[in-house]
Amino acid sequence: MTTTRTTLRELVRIPGGGRYALSATVEAATSGMLRPFIVIYAVLIGLSAPQAGMTLTVGMLAGLGAVPLAGRWIDRGARRAPAVAALLVRAVGSLLLALVPGIAGSAIGAVLIGVGTQIAPPTNSALVAALAGPARRAAALAVGRSLRNAGLGAGALLGTVLVATGPEVLRWLALATALGCAFGAAVIARVPLPHQDVPAPAPAAATKEARGAGLRTVTILALAGIPYAFYADILEIALPLLLVQGLHASLAWPSGIFIANTVMVIALQLVVVVRLAKWPHRTVLFWSGLLLAASYLGFWLGGATGGGPGTMLVALIIVPYTLAEILYTGSSVPLVIESAPPHQVGRALARWQLSYGLARAVDPIIITGLLTLGAAALWLPLAAATLLGAATVRLGTRRLVAAHPLNVRADVTHQPGEGVRLPAPAGHRRPPGCHRTAPSPGRCTQPSTSWPPRQSPAPRP
Repeated sequence: MTTTRTTLRELVRIPGGGRYALSATVEAATSGMLRPFIVIYAVLIGLSAPQAGMTLTVGMLAGLGAVPLAGRWIDRGARRAPAVAALLVRAVGSLLLALVPGIAGSAIGAVLIGVGTQIAPPTNSALVAALAGPARRAAALAVGRSLRNAGLGAGALLGTVLVATGPEVLRWLALATALGCAFGAAVIARVPLPHQDVPAPAPAAATKEARGAGLRTVTILALAGIPYAFYADILEIALPLLLVQGLHASLAWPSGIFIANTVMVIALQLVVVVRLAKWPHRTVLFWSGLLLAASYLGFWLGGATGGGPGTMLVALIIVPYTLAEILYTGSSVPLVIESAPPHQVGRALARWQLSYGLARAVDPIIITGLLTLGAAALWLPLAAATLLGAATVRLGTRRLVAAHPLNVRADVTHQPGEGVRLPAPAGHRRPPGCHRTAPSPGRCTQPSTSWPPRQSPAPRP
């Protein structure tokens, strides 16, 4: 795997990278202004709290139904259009929230926002992968996540300041979100794409079984990633309940921990991803599972300790927890892209997003329900499930790679439209600059030095 120090400056220098960075920053900042207050705004325009929660849940579930369609769209070669569509759908949904009060506008707006939110991760990942190329893919994805995290944080801070002037400003924040998403879509629509990064269509003669075989590793990763996905609501649901109700700490503790986590992610994400670029993404994802499981055990121990020492222990455990989060977000999507055949990258990303989205949809109920039974009822099963997921990532995908080396290579970087780099057989040394590629095993890509060495033709008599 090639190590490339892709900084924000280098992302901007990639053709189309500057426009993508601008779009991601503006969209995240404007969305962050409304995101912490969307339930309050729904109540303000006429919904009850249960109705507001139900509309948001229905919207996210409806968005999951659109994810496979987005994946198939990507597999047809689209890159810009799905990302633009995700932003425009969210823009229309936010506009309805701002201009159509009542349950009808809120319900339709929540569904549209849910659709745009759910299809955004696979469409953005496919677009960034196409722009950056295989060597800079993982680091470019990390830069994109850092930009979005920074934008969301800045937007939330600005929104908090504006909301202090009165709740009526929330309608203007919804309108600002709509304008930000529309602006982002207009910028993305003008991003130039390298022609060679468009995947070739699937062979017409491919059977259903052959098409399914190419995504077996992704299916295993998606199932193994379900317990991983619980990390996202630990900061927002589990730790506040643990600190405030279990340890009787003040509200400043969960707030401070959340801010510390956000700052560490923004500051360290790109550095860690680049430093670990020499490691296979499967290995990094495995270690992130181990760190997450250890962090859950640490949270359980902090709750069992109680009082001030327990609160301090929980606050300290946030450091390995944040590192595990960085390892997970930096390795999971690149591993999914690498594990899929070039013509099925969209479906692979959609399959991963489905598992992640389903886990996010049910984990609030699971977390709160288990915590009512006791701290051990949540943290111990969650640690065990995450360890099982990490073992599946480590062992399950490795066996499938060995069984299908031409279809699935989770340890080798490849890009849609490019061949998968294969190792030379034992005893052979590949000529410099030669890369044997699938599915043409007897041929080398440019430069034209052939491998294996060709036999010289016998001289004519």
